[in-house]
Amino acid sequence: MNQPVFIPIEKLERNFQEFIPGLREKDAMDESNRCLYCYDAPCIKACPTGINIPSFIKKIASGNMKGSARVIMESNPVGASCARVCPTSELCEGACVLNHASSPIMIGRLQRYATDWAMKRDITLFEKGQSNGKTAAIIGGGPAGLSAARELARFGYDVTVYEAKPQAGGLNTYGIVSFRLPQEVALWEVEQVEKLGVTILTNMTIGKDIQVDEIVDGYDYVVLAVGLGRVPDLAIEGEELDGVYDAIQLVEDTKTKQLASLSVGKRVVVIGAGNTAIDAATCSRRLGADSVTMMYRRTESEMTAYEFEYEFAKQEGVEFRWLAAPNRIIGDENGKVKALECVRMELGEPDASGRPRPVKVEGSEFTVEVDSVIKAIGQDKLIPLIEAFGLEHVRGIVKVNEQNQTSHPKIFAAGDCIFGLGNAEAMVVDAAQQGKKAAHGIHKAYMSAQKEAMA
Repeated sequence: MNQPVFIPIEKLERNFQEFIPGLREKDAMDESNRCLYCYDAPCIKACPTGINIPSFIKKIASGNMKGSARVIMESNPVGASCARVCPTSELCEGACVLNHASSPIMIGRLQRYATDWAMKRDITLFEKGQSNGKTAAIIGGGPAGLSAARELARFGYDVTVYEAKPQAGGLNTYGIVSFRLPQEVALWEVEQVEKLGVTILTNMTIGKDIQVDEIVDGYDYVVLAVGLGRVPDLAIEGEELDGVYDAIQLVEDTKTKQLASLSVGKRVVVIGAGNTAIDAATCSRRLGADSVTMMYRRTESEMTAYEFEYEFAKQEGVEFRWLAAPNRIIGDENGKVKALECVRMELGEPDASGRPRPVKVEGSEFTVEVDSVIKAIGQDKLIPLIEAFGLEHVRGIVKVNEQNQTSHPKIFAAGDCIFGLGNAEAMVVDAAQQGKKAAHGIHKAYMSAQKEAMA
């Protein structure tokens, strides 16, 4: 990386501590007592995992904290993480009936209050079900994989999770900035799954440490719950220079390496306008960058980041440059980034995504001096892995039926590998729900086979 910008280590550590404090007991009680406990609660319908929100809030009000945490985690096995990263203003809080009268119940913060209570006391919320003699392999230990594993273990399956990283948790452990989601929260959710007897094998890459055939032949059922790959190349000159970074890797480095060893220099441009781009931008600010600009080839209206993420980035001093795209990266004599040549864009006809296609404005090139360029333009699909399992897919999106069953009858899928084709959205809470759905699909298939065998 670039020469470090000197920031005292104490300040660096503070910069990456969780920035929204938890509710105090009195505040949590006062807030929970504001809830109307609606019979036909729209907040439940707005939650992809269907958490019984009035129930968990009422349990907080009555002092039944374990019961409250259990209601949350029953529906959402990564409910502690989602309390921090869900776009609640677009989901549960956005549906709260009190929006029409005053302000919505702070559902996300109450959810965090209850799950934090259980986490701090190392409470075990669930037990493994009675064994049914069947085995299941989960490929990927992220939110979808953990959710599938948790549900299957409670149904009585002997579950093994294969995770390529040193620790499970996926995006929650490695891919969301610490000041929004500390690692210990994601790892507590992993522990909750392990306490059900689930075996989690880390540093296990499919095709390298274990082969596809071993998985498919060695288990009764398989859940493919892999995420996505690296950020794709910009496909421009100078991309190999020192000072060009993958946004996903940068965020992971801030969660796994010494912060004092990381620096992106004083002037940073982030290419992209999604949630990961904002994480990279805000990380850069907290690592000491004076100027951080997010550059996007479309306009503010087409950006994919959540509204609360966008507002946070602006509060952090991140600047935005719309209708601009990188043209080439310019290096110095030492092979380090020194400038970024860009080109202005204009919007044309809609493309396959339904958004207006950005078109270069000829002769509009301009150059900005930079120390780092961070790529945040999405992530590659893991097509080779999907094809190694022999699964039908559309451009890397695995095809599944209503039970999340793939073209292979014993393989089900969940998470980022199925998002698209109408299968929910790429949110942590959706991944959790899809993991549950895959597990329930497996159990339904098993029960159907049992009935046929007894007929």
